[in-house]
Amino acid sequence: MGYTEYQRKTDGTPRVIAIINQKGGVGKSTTAVNLSAALSERGMKVLLIDFDPQGNSTSGLGIEKEELEQCIYDALIRDVKASEIIHETETPGVYVIPATIQLAGAEIELVSAMARETRLKELIAPVKDEFDFIFIDCPPSLGLLTINALAAADSVLIPIQCEYYALEGVTKLLESMKMVKERINRDLDVYGVLMTMYDSRTSLANQVVEEVRNYFGDVVFDTLIPRTVKISESPSFGMPVTTYAPQNKGAEAYFSLADEVIDRASR
Repeated sequence: MGYTEYQRKTDGTPRVIAIINQKGGVGKSTTAVNLSAALSERGMKVLLIDFDPQGNSTSGLGIEKEELEQCIYDALIRDVKASEIIHETETPGVYVIPATIQLAGAEIELVSAMARETRLKELIAPVKDEFDFIFIDCPPSLGLLTINALAAADSVLIPIQCEYYALEGVTKLLESMKMVKERINRDLDVYGVLMTMYDSRTSLANQVVEEVRNYFGDVVFDTLIPRTVKISESPSFGMPVTTYAPQNKGAEAYFSLADEVIDRASR
């Protein structure tokens, strides 16, 4: 079944959400993969754009990077159409535009490109209306790739790890968002802030959650993503935790998050 043959489950406006935090290891790719899968279980049609040269979302959805003939790099730099690089995954309703290490070179090559900040926006425009949600898994930096993601998105989802210095760097991220909002994308907004790697047994984790809620207010999701072995294991099997261990508390948390994401989309 090709992606064009899969009918959307809703008739609403497609949501383009950049999953972003310039700090690495906060659960961006984990959230991109598992939230996409959880939404598909709720009947949504989802496109996940892997925009990180590490390609963790690509491999996390069971795509063998070594076997790819083309990836997001070819679309950005060589004008390959999005429809030519969208891959069906083993999770029904979830499609991916994959990334490989080639993407690392795009940051430099885009510097001299025409309309360099809006390449991704232009790329997804022809396929945007075929999906309920489009997620962009951003690299852990604030370079041209991330600027492209912010220009293409209508909102951002910020994962924050429940550990010391959780808010470190968030101010810089918000400044970058403000700059893009003023100059390139006036509609850009915060869709939500997600607390990840939560361990209820530690007082530090609870203190961080309180600190983040005080800082961001109502945009923080009620769902807390726990630190679990199953969430950590599932990428090595090329599947989301919702498939790998659907009864696990990590999977249940992502299903809960999916419900919150759908609820906010309907407001």
